[in-house]
Parts: sequence; structure tokens; C-alpha cells
Amino acid sequence: MHDLRRQALESGKTVSKKAQSRMSSRASSAANSRVQSRNVSRHASDDEDADMSDSTNWSVNSIDDMLSLDVPEDATEVWRQDLADRMEEIIDRKRSSVQGRETSLSQYNYILMSHYAYDEIHSKTSELFPALLKSVKAGSSEKEICLALRAIAISIITNPSETVYDAIFQTLKNTYTDSEFHAVKATAIHSLSAAAIYGGASDDEILDIMDELLEIIESDGNSVEAADSGEVVTAACEAWGFLATSIDDVEEKNEAAMDAFVEQLESSETSVQIAAGENIALLYEKSFTPRETEDGPASPSEAEGDDGCELDSRFVKRYEVYRQKSQLVHTLSQLANESSRRVAKKDRKTLHINFTDILNTLEHPPRGPRYSMARDKDTGREFGSRLVIRIHKTGSMKIDKWWKLHRLQALRRFLGGGFVVHYEANEVVFDSLPIMITADK
Repeated sequence: MHDLRRQALESGKTVSKKAQSRMSSRASSAANSRVQSRNVSRHASDDEDADMSDSTNWSVNSIDDMLSLDVPEDATEVWRQDLADRMEEIIDRKRSSVQGRETSLSQYNYILMSHYAYDEIHSKTSELFPALLKSVKAGSSEKEICLALRAIAISIITNPSETVYDAIFQTLKNTYTDSEFHAVKATAIHSLSAAAIYGGASDDEILDIMDELLEIIESDGNSVEAADSGEVVTAACEAWGFLATSIDDVEEKNEAAMDAFVEQLESSETSVQIAAGENIALLYEKSFTPRETEDGPASPSEAEGDDGCELDSRFVKRYEVYRQKSQLVHTLSQLANESSRRVAKKDRKTLHINFTDILNTLEHPPRGPRYSMARDKDTGREFGSRLVIRIHKTGSMKIDKWWKLHRLQALRRFLGGGFVVHYEANEVVFDSLPIMITADK
């Protein structure tokens, strides 16, 4: 895997790899199917330690804060022994205290986030997952349950499986349905999305999860006893978008989903508004696919938009995403220019950046996040998306599609600052974002 990364950085070309399993095939499917992409944002601590936090915080820093994702390098092998000790403590629950289990889970998560530990945990998963599920079902504290749920997600990303989803699905569903804690519900939702993508769920099972998440969104959390919980509704929106990137054709789900997300644009929670808006952008992006031979050449109406701007005729609109588009444009424009003092200054800035991008995609679906129409003076071409993520100060990746941003944000929620470590060493993470890495000059 390191050789593949080196080739990408040296050549500046896209690394193409044959999928090794259904998980890696699913992870890279969107790159070869519907065009999809996205913009910025999330709300978390700017502190580096918080970025690697393994506790209950599932938020992601703003894209600007994500541009440098380095984590401290551990040149020693001490972490391997530490990981082995933590696994033994998690598996052997006898005479353990709540505080002891919380500490073991916290350290286990931190190590797994900051190191690629497939070889270290592979032989232990048959004992680890039952122990983690026991902490989820019988956890004595909110923190223990959240830590165990996160450990499940990170473990599956580290050691993907074709069968683990079937073994843990019901417990995760029961947890987000029945738990008294909203943080636990949100964490269980995110963990279920990771289990579905990397744990062997079929497309039909993923679509079923998306339907249940949409019910949570439509009911403002009431369907899982979390009435008006911004935390739970945000998690449901984010997980829905992440799962949708793995499905080639979402046309049948489009109408109900759009109605739900448009309604959530009126939420009083900035996080809900942004997550809903990102999903709207993703759905518009997915409604356009590459032009095929049978589509014929672009017609004049396909070559120029309503605003007179040139459209990308390489893509064809396959269906109407939302019938009340003018009303939606108005709502997005208001959010892109939010000026109410009832909204915190930081939140206003976040809304402006995000919804400017979302509105741009609504009007020009093939365009990705942070799209710039400014032209390069040498080539005469538009700069396009200018959202770039640095990779250990040696190279960078362009996030020019909404599906890429959805996946990047999901992986950052799971892996924190360790995303780059896993991107360079973990095949399924790399296959989730099989995109061009260019060397810095």
C-alpha cells in the first residue's frame, strides 16, 4: 500500500486498484458511477488532542481546519504492546470497573485511530466484538457505551468483514432506538453506517437503513424517542448521505428524501441545516451522469444554463430532483446570506460558506464544492473546485465532488486526525476515496 501511495505522489496520476472485496468495491463504486460532491464544514474543537479524541465527540472540524491532518508519529513499537494489553482488558471484563472499562476503551480507540493495526487485531476480533457488544448492551455509563460503539466502528474499518454486519446490526439498531441518551443514539447511528459499508451489508440492507434514517429525519427524532434532538437528526442526515454514496441509483428514494431535507433547512440547529443541505447537493449531483453514446450530442439547452453560463455537456440530467426548485433556490439563497443576530457569528460564516456551495451545485450540478469560475491565465480553463486536502505535507488531494466530501467527512468522524495514517496504509479507506494525489512542487 505504501508503494501505491509513493507511485501516486511521484507520478501525480490516479492510483487504480482492483477491489479485493465487496467492501472495497462498494467503497470505490461512486467514483465510477454517479457524479457526486460537496463543500465544507463541521463543528468541533480546534484543539489537536480533541481531533484525535476517541470519546463521544463525532463532529468534524471545518474543512479549513482539516487541511493539515498530521498526527504525532510514534517511532517506537510500544503502541503494539499497549494495544495488546488494552484488548485483553476489554475482552476480560471480570472484576473491571466502569472507569477501568472507559479507560481501556478510550486508549484502544486512540491507538486504533492513530495506527493501522490490522495484523494486531485480526486474530482477536472473534473475542473483541462480543465484548464490545456487551459494553453497548450492559454499559454502566453513557461514556462507556459511546466508546464501545466507536470502538466497533473503528475496528470494522481496520478489519473489514463480510459477515460482521449481520452479527451486530440488531444491537446497534436497538441502541439508537431505545437508549435514553441522545449522544448514544447519535453514535450508534454513525457506527451502524460504518458497519454497513465495511461490514458486509448488501445494497438492499443499506437502502433499508436509509429508509429508517429518513424516518428519524422526517419525525425530528420522534421515531427514536429523541424529539427535536439536533444531535440525533444531524447524525441521521450525515449517515444517510454517507450510505447514499455507495448506491449507484437513488432516483426511487429521491422524492421522499428531498422533501425531508428541504424541511430540515428550516431547523434551528445549524448542524442539521448543513447536513440536510449537503445531502441536497449530493442528490442533485447524483441526478447527472456521464454522457453516453446513445445520449447523442448536447442540445443547446444542455450546453447553457438559465443564467447564461456554459454547462458541462459531458454530463446528462437523468431526472428532476425537486419540482419546486425556485422556492428551494430562494431558501438556499437566504441561508447563504444569513445575517440574523440570533445566529452566532461563527455559525453565520459556516452557513454562508456551505450554502453558497450548495446553491452553486443546485444551479450547476456537475460542479463540486468550493467551485471557482475564475480562469487560469495560462490554460483559459476554470479553476473548478479549490477544496484541497494536504497529505503529510508531501502531496494533496482535490475534493471536487460531493460524494468525496461525504466520505471524507464520515472517515474523519470515525478516524479523527488518524485519517491520513489510514489513507496511506488501510486499503478500504484508500478505496473509499480513490482519487488523484498530486505531489507538491
